[in-house]
Amino acid sequence: MSVACGIVGLPNVGKSTIFNAITAAGAESANYPFCTIEPNVGVVDVPDENLERIHKFIVTDRMVPASVKIVDIAGLVKGAATGEGLGNKFLGNIKETDALLHVVRCFEKGDVIHVSGSVDPVRDMEIIDIELALADLDTVTRNLDRVSRKAKANDKEAAYQRDVYEKARQELEAGKQLRQVEWKKEEREALKPLFLITMKPVMFVANVADDDMEGKGETAQRVRAYAEKNGCEFVPLCGDIEGEIMKLPPEERGAFLADAGLSEPGLNRLVKKTYDLLGLQTYYTAGKIEIRAWTIHRGDTAPAAAGVIHTDFEKHFIRAEVYSVEDLEAFKNEAAIRAGGKLRVEGRDYVMRPGDVAHFLIAK
Repeated sequence: MSVACGIVGLPNVGKSTIFNAITAAGAESANYPFCTIEPNVGVVDVPDENLERIHKFIVTDRMVPASVKIVDIAGLVKGAATGEGLGNKFLGNIKETDALLHVVRCFEKGDVIHVSGSVDPVRDMEIIDIELALADLDTVTRNLDRVSRKAKANDKEAAYQRDVYEKARQELEAGKQLRQVEWKKEEREALKPLFLITMKPVMFVANVADDDMEGKGETAQRVRAYAEKNGCEFVPLCGDIEGEIMKLPPEERGAFLADAGLSEPGLNRLVKKTYDLLGLQTYYTAGKIEIRAWTIHRGDTAPAAAGVIHTDFEKHFIRAEVYSVEDLEAFKNEAAIRAGGKLRVEGRDYVMRPGDVAHFLIAK
């Protein structure tokens, strides 16, 4: 399954700097508002030590990690939903993403212009939240008018949609982000075609100065508190330092991280938290051709996991043969795993576990 995250925030908070750091794609980053006109899109590999652990025992031609698509849009300003700044047309570029990375400025660097003239993370977060809610309100209102006309013609599906859209409209007008509202499964399905932005899970990314790498300073802690209050994830990153790390050859990054007092790049923490945010996990297939990581939802069964490889695999699933990365390390090869009784044969009801290595038997 593909995973996509959209980066949002005010102008000049470091969105493109962080995009560059985590994707090494070289998006333009400059000290003036709206330097990002077209959306920057990059695909980043998910850091995964299990691939190397498997590769120690299974000789293969290539290793294929899971990946995340990152979309960086133009900075939003107060009034964006009604056309201020570059307007809300750029919000369409993140409508189909799975989650939002909301970048918040927490550094006081004097030569970087702040669109509001001062660093105030709570004010900045509230501005973006309001603009996203207003954009959703516009979407809901337009679609409410459409389905209401159909409902008058005794269209039962349209009547249900009308009721759900009306609930969404009222919640948005009350100042709610739609992710904070309790929705029945059927209501979520009714809202899904609208690609509402405030339904998406959010991670607040505090772009901190290089003297507060762990985000323990007062400004970053205000972001953490806001995230917790709104049921969102939080991660501190120093965009400038992360950018320097990504410019280094891989073999030199460890020493740089140690000098900066970091155990791993911010990218690793960001991706791990993104997986947590979306309720995702990874399983593996391994053979002579390739070792590959596959992304699935927590709670997915073996047929659903097989379906990520090919949709027909879910339909024609017979059984799975499964072992863990730890089993491979203990027994050194699959034949020994089988002989040791650790190769499990699982059926349609098996719920995949993190770190599973699987072979699927599919009917022809």
